[in-house]
Amino acid sequence: MPLFINRDQLFAHQSKEERILELETENAILHLRLAECLGKLRRDHEKETKALKHHLQQRNAQKITQSALAKLLSEVQAVKQDLSELFAVYLSFSTELEEQSKQLLDKVQQASCSLKGDRGDEVQDLQAVVSALERSLEDERERCRAERQRRKELHNTLVELRGNIRVHCRVRPVLPFDHVPSSTPGSWPALSEEVVSTVSDDTVMVNCIKTGMPVHNKMYEFERVHGPEESQDAVFEEVKPLLTSLLDGYNVCIMAYGQTGSGKTHTMMGSQLLEEHSGGQQGAQPGAEQGIIPKAAAELFRMISEKPADSHTVEVSVMEVYNNEVLDLLAKDAQGNPVEQRCDVITTSNGASQVIALKYQPVRDASEVMQILNRVLKLRAHCPTLVHPDSSRSHLIVTLTISSKSPNALALARRLQSAKKDMQLAAQKEWWSPRCRRANLAARKSSEDHFFASTASSPSRSPSHSPCPSPRPSVSQALFKTKLQLVDLAGSESVGMSGVSGAALWEVSCINRSLSALSDVLGALAEQRPHVPYRNSKLTHLLQDAIGGDAKLLVMLCVSPTQRYVTESLQSLGFGTRARQVQKELPRRKGNPLKVK
Repeated sequence: MPLFINRDQLFAHQSKEERILELETENAILHLRLAECLGKLRRDHEKETKALKHHLQQRNAQKITQSALAKLLSEVQAVKQDLSELFAVYLSFSTELEEQSKQLLDKVQQASCSLKGDRGDEVQDLQAVVSALERSLEDERERCRAERQRRKELHNTLVELRGNIRVHCRVRPVLPFDHVPSSTPGSWPALSEEVVSTVSDDTVMVNCIKTGMPVHNKMYEFERVHGPEESQDAVFEEVKPLLTSLLDGYNVCIMAYGQTGSGKTHTMMGSQLLEEHSGGQQGAQPGAEQGIIPKAAAELFRMISEKPADSHTVEVSVMEVYNNEVLDLLAKDAQGNPVEQRCDVITTSNGASQVIALKYQPVRDASEVMQILNRVLKLRAHCPTLVHPDSSRSHLIVTLTISSKSPNALALARRLQSAKKDMQLAAQKEWWSPRCRRANLAARKSSEDHFFASTASSPSRSPSHSPCPSPRPSVSQALFKTKLQLVDLAGSESVGMSGVSGAALWEVSCINRSLSALSDVLGALAEQRPHVPYRNSKLTHLLQDAIGGDAKLLVMLCVSPTQRYVTESLQSLGFGTRARQVQKELPRRKGNPLKVK
């Protein structure tokens, strides 16, 4: 029997199912809203709990503060009471003291009257004795100052006779970039702590501080030590006596050595000159801020002004050693624009170093020298590092060549001595032609003696009596030239501390290798080794005459005072100690000359 479904029943059934589905959906939504309300209620409850706790804490803190204030108030009241009592005691004491002082003054007046009447002669005698003692003390002080000056002069004379290198040290003050936060908070010692200090005018002390180790002090002695408080004028006054030797026939070299940021360029150039080349405000540089180079140029022309007119001429050359290449900073193209020109360093027949194709520019006064320096300092290689925002990346050599037309007696003696040494060196190296080598040794010796005797008596005479005349020009005919070399070395630095990379990393490598070569040369000279590695670096090859020749060399050590740079400061002080051990122009054994590679 077929089943018949009523359509109304079917529609009713479907509507019920839809209604059930809607109710279930509504129920789910209500459950979600209920959960949301419960979560909000829970969060509100937690906030209320936290607020209640915070309120309780504030109330507790308020109670503690009130109790502390009450206690402090009671203490203040007690102090006020004590002060009032003390003030009352003070008033009573002051009254008593006034009365006693009046009584004492009356007694003193009475005693002075009696002394004037009875013991006036004794008082005058005592006053005379005191005056004599004061004069004696002043005389002793003056004698002490004179003895110290005499000791200093004798020491300088001893240094000159021994041929040692003069070493001065300058400790710069603490600067803003020295105050850097430590990588480990609370570590000891602090990086900005001062560990390098001056003990006296010739001694510097370094506190070697290590965690867990006792403090160990290292002392270093030099010819002169300048503290952070000393001015540029005080530094130059110690360098100034060397400049007098220029007109006496001596070559002079002043070299600044130290790590990056230790004050080398400030010492050599001066602060405002650096600001000008960095793009700062132009202006006249005050004398107190000038460095050694401007002051040395001014002093040189002052000394020349005291000589006869047109008797001396001065030429300046400026070069830098950048990445072990010698660059002429005065080179220009056909249009007069600066151009980068590399130069070669050679060793001449008499053993001196010479720069090929180096440009020399005549100057008439110190202002022209400074104009040249202002121009070329903009061409010098610079690069910012983590240690210094404007670190020099090259060694700067400023050379002032003085040509003298009328040398004095000391200069003439120096010329004759130098010429004789050149001839002896030429004989050792056999620079004579085969026909010259057949000359009799006795005749050669007599001709040399006659040459120097004739030159000393008549400077315009040439050695025509020699059986083998030298191809070099006559000593008296050529201009007498001396050199003042002013060297601002690039600073040694640690790669990790400077934070450089790429091309700057290669610059650091070249700087450190050239300074290491300089240290090796000084070590070889100090130990009197048969081989001195001048040619390991263009810097040492260029400064060969100043380091190992008869020039008067002064090394200005610049060190930083803080713990952050103590390793580099110790390295610089060790370099200066090795430099003081060098004795230049030592007698050489015959047949075993000092080799130069």
